[in-house]
Amino acid sequence: MPEILTLLSCLTFDLNNTSLKHLGCVIQAMLAMSGRVTMLGISRWAGKGGSYRTIQRFFYSPQNWPTLMWVFFRTHCFCPQEKYAIAGDEVVTTKSGHKTYGVDWFFSSLASRPVKGLAFFALSLVGLEQRQSYPLRIEQVIRPVAEAKAALTKSSAQSKGKRGRPKGSKNKDKTQVNLSRELLHIRGMLSALLSTMGGSIPLEYLLLDGKFGHNNAVQMTRQLGLHLVSKLRYDSALYLPYQGTNSRRKYGDKLKPRQLPQQFLCHSTIEGDWRTDIYQVQVLHKEFAQPLNVVILLKTHIITQQQGHVILFSSDLELTYNQLIDLYSLRFQIEFDFRDAKQFWGLEDFMNISQTAVTNAVNLAFFMVNLSRRLLRDFRRAQHSQFSILDLKACYRAVKYVDEVIKLLPQKPEPILISRIKNQVANLGAIHSVPVTGISPK
Repeated sequence: MPEILTLLSCLTFDLNNTSLKHLGCVIQAMLAMSGRVTMLGISRWAGKGGSYRTIQRFFYSPQNWPTLMWVFFRTHCFCPQEKYAIAGDEVVTTKSGHKTYGVDWFFSSLASRPVKGLAFFALSLVGLEQRQSYPLRIEQVIRPVAEAKAALTKSSAQSKGKRGRPKGSKNKDKTQVNLSRELLHIRGMLSALLSTMGGSIPLEYLLLDGKFGHNNAVQMTRQLGLHLVSKLRYDSALYLPYQGTNSRRKYGDKLKPRQLPQQFLCHSTIEGDWRTDIYQVQVLHKEFAQPLNVVILLKTHIITQQQGHVILFSSDLELTYNQLIDLYSLRFQIEFDFRDAKQFWGLEDFMNISQTAVTNAVNLAFFMVNLSRRLLRDFRRAQHSQFSILDLKACYRAVKYVDEVIKLLPQKPEPILISRIKNQVANLGAIHSVPVTGISPK
């Protein structure tokens, strides 16, 4: 079993000895513990050197998590032969009470309604070949009260005005946009991440969901030298470029996503009663500053002729249809980061309320996502391809149980016997009952 302090040795230049020792103690407890991942729960499993006051001091001490995550990823997870893209998304965790820093009402896609809790925006690197996501920068989303009131006032004012373009208005340069507070926050996170990486990894694409399928997001991405891959609204008005002789005319025929010409058809498949047609075309949108590379996936029920479509797009006009689809599908890998952080590493469990403690708890949960994937890689290489996080926690819990029992024995058993006991106990709580080789006594 890999030694945790050995894996954390790469952080010695960014953490002092005390913080590094506390981090190792916390990680050992989180790998072995069952139940809710709180400061009290961690202290109960930490053993010697991990009292509640020690755990509390760790959570209330500021840490440079972006640097820690990047150094750990570069040392243990980075593959030089692989290409990467940046994926970003927001995660909401439910919290009650009024004293937790940043608590507010946020829309939760899981609950399909606004919930009271905390929101965090995460950026991760996604490997294009291994299709694995590694979160590297997480920041809390704070919604000021003044912003909510201003949005309400603006919406009410717009509802009273006349529809259409104001008389005498002139065309504007669509590349010069006023970024919203959310986009400014994301641009700051992206700039900080790229600065931390220092150009060591060539990056071309930013993967975002359909919420950011608009011109402002495209311009924000292009300002950083990246291309955006996202999704448009299903009812977006798309136009072919004008091919006539009128030099003042820009927009040609309007496209109907469900009645596209066969010249744009790239691929067609039939699965059961459904036919999937994939179209690719370069189009213009009156709200965007530049042409878009659009891929339309049209599904048709062969019997009833019922149809549905999705419009993916990128600012990179050189992407083929299968590359664009693959890039957008990779964006979903960040959702697995959120799932693991909530289910196993305390993103939904922590009960901290101060800003520093909340930041530490959230970043620790995502740090554990990267650490657990590094540990799983070692076990899966030993011919345990189905080894999961539950199996991993069962192994560390077995080591904890066996060590505590051995302390009560009048005479310590032989190391070979201890290893066999740990193998046997680890399989009791494992999902995949396989011999866990390499578990050595501590």
